[in-house]
Amino acid sequence: MLQNLFLNIDAGTIDWSRAQFALTAIYHWLFVPLTLGLAVIMGIVETYYYRTKDEFWKMAAQFWQKLFGVNFAMGVATGIILEFEFGTNWSNYSWFVGDIFGAPLAVEGIVAFFMESTFVAVMYFGWKKVSPGFHLASTWLTGLGATISAWWILVANAWMQYPVGCEFNPDTMRNEMVSFADVALSPFAVGKFCHTVTSAWIIGAVFCVGVCCWYLMKKRDTKLAIESMKIGAWVGLVAALLAGMTGHKSAQDVAAVQPMKLAAMEALYNGGTDVGLTAVAWVNPFAQPDYANEESAPLKIEMPYALSFMATNDIHGYVPGVNDILNGYTTPDGKVEPSIDEKIERGKKAIAALHAYRQAKFNSSDDGSTAAYQLGILKENMPYFGYGYIKDKNDIVPFIPVNFWSFRIMVGLGCLFILFFAIVLAGVYEFPKAFWRNRSIATLPAWHYWVAIALIPLGYIASESGWLVAEFGRQPWTIQDMLPTWAAVSDLNAGSVALTFFLFLVLFTLMLAVEINILLKQIKKGPDRE
Repeated sequence: MLQNLFLNIDAGTIDWSRAQFALTAIYHWLFVPLTLGLAVIMGIVETYYYRTKDEFWKMAAQFWQKLFGVNFAMGVATGIILEFEFGTNWSNYSWFVGDIFGAPLAVEGIVAFFMESTFVAVMYFGWKKVSPGFHLASTWLTGLGATISAWWILVANAWMQYPVGCEFNPDTMRNEMVSFADVALSPFAVGKFCHTVTSAWIIGAVFCVGVCCWYLMKKRDTKLAIESMKIGAWVGLVAALLAGMTGHKSAQDVAAVQPMKLAAMEALYNGGTDVGLTAVAWVNPFAQPDYANEESAPLKIEMPYALSFMATNDIHGYVPGVNDILNGYTTPDGKVEPSIDEKIERGKKAIAALHAYRQAKFNSSDDGSTAAYQLGILKENMPYFGYGYIKDKNDIVPFIPVNFWSFRIMVGLGCLFILFFAIVLAGVYEFPKAFWRNRSIATLPAWHYWVAIALIPLGYIASESGWLVAEFGRQPWTIQDMLPTWAAVSDLNAGSVALTFFLFLVLFTLMLAVEINILLKQIKKGPDRE
């Protein structure tokens, strides 16, 4: 029953469903990080107004809140479509684990979304209707609501990467939650949330500094530009440093529960102890490398012991490579990890036992012994259930070039942003004088400002690269080790999914163009001085 349902899906339907979900997620993530980042900027600016009672800070707060509102509305629209796709394109997935996956999304909708929707109205329309303290609280609570919303969505995503707090019920044929706390507070969820939110603050800070540099280049609203730039640069520098720290924690989580993803990120074909971290190597971006016959990627330059330390906090720690995971390995402390072929066989045993259990369960002539026996086999092999749908062990290996290069783009740009924000802070505080040749940041040549403006899209590239690693790295799994991608899609006509893909492409592109147009008009208009 289960195997027939999952294996009769057209390959075109799988590919188009994946493409459509990726398209929606990528566009949605163009709006979300700016919302989270600007929430911090506008909250700090209004706090200055509350403490100083200076009308300048009120004007500045209203300006950043206006840009926040434009972006916030677009993010809500794309997010709703993304959640609908779980029911339309991924109904097998929703049926199989809906009891678990739906819980954090329900909490997000009931608590976080209503929270931010309520206080955003007070933030925009309550300046003359509520006290300054209540209005300041509303501004911070709007940002907090958006952040809490991100928390529950990231909990749902983290559960797909590291499924905990659940048990498979052979009678209902569903995975059911047994511990909400394990799902909501898993170490993978906490690490993913902290890293994702701090990276979003970077985008808000880069956007803030870029807008301020445009004003300085046009020699207008100079006070707004310099004072906002100070806030944006401090937020960006702190966020970039925190993103590096949380990224280290996330890498350790990946090493513990998704070793194949880490091996793909590093193009590590053969692991071991004392493993170095690859700085650069030649990995063809358009073709899967011949990892079975290559010792390592060519032209490789690495930092000795660094990968072992990053993954295990021990410079001599063991890190498995692609071939080790495929063929099975034993760690220095004696832990034995089965080969993928063995996992496939055990997965097939689990599927066969489930089928036999169901037949015995509904067979009136069975005294219960057969069902109990098959249930025992099922429970013994359930950790490898998803592998029963894998046809070739090499299907377990994700596309290494995407993971390898996306990871380096993300890390490289993160380091660039640390340097960028440090230079901006040196500029706005005019320190050291010798470096700036005694010039104010407001009188620099125009090319300095263009550099800051050009970094805005690089912030998005870094953030999207991180998501490429997170999602491509766990292929072929929709749920790690439990449900492969081709077993999760709806039984739809491939042409129908392709049609909606292009409709969404046009719709989202128009929405993005509209948002950029409105943001540019509001930036050119500048703050209201009424």
